[in-house]
Amino acid sequence: MQLISEALERTIEELAKLPGMGRKSAQRIAMHLLKKDEGSVLKLAETLVHLKQSTTTCSVCHIVTDRDPCPICGNPKRNTGIVCVVEDIKDVYAIERTNEFKGRYHVLGGVISPMESIGPDQIRIKELVQRVGSGEIEELILALNPDAEGEATSFYIQKLVRPFEIKITRIAQGIPLGSELEFVDEATLSRAFEGRSVV
Repeated sequence: MQLISEALERTIEELAKLPGMGRKSAQRIAMHLLKKDEGSVLKLAETLVHLKQSTTTCSVCHIVTDRDPCPICGNPKRNTGIVCVVEDIKDVYAIERTNEFKGRYHVLGGVISPMESIGPDQIRIKELVQRVGSGEIEELILALNPDAEGEATSFYIQKLVRPFEIKITRIAQGIPLGSELEFVDEATLSRAFEGRSVV
């Protein structure tokens, strides 16, 4: 194929590197940006540069933030004794949208995954154990994905923090709201029965 524009091709290649972005989607976005006025494109570019330059990581929970400590850790109305352990910042956004959780977080920055050569030392488990060891935490909520890596990481964390004699819980797992039993897989159905509660 004849290269029409080197600048356009480079833009498509960079956009295609984004997660969930294929070459066709990257091409559509690049073409869309070409149609926009220069001011709009410059504003987007400035926003992206500002994102990289002005964000930091909270020294307490490791959320990406504009200030340290982050607004959640700095909020005196949040319960400092309850910490929800999540894999990534996107999980914090999902939980915060519910307006149900009033504690604080600990972002691991990944999960243990031998297949990808990620061990406990590559994620923030040591920092979590230090927080638990400070004596401020009463309950640790494990909110990791219910896959093999999430389960292994949860088990490893439980083993490390059990000597501190704090309450260790995990978020409920089971059948999604609005689904039909006949279409639910066996593992999810088993979890739903294990986690059943009194009504």
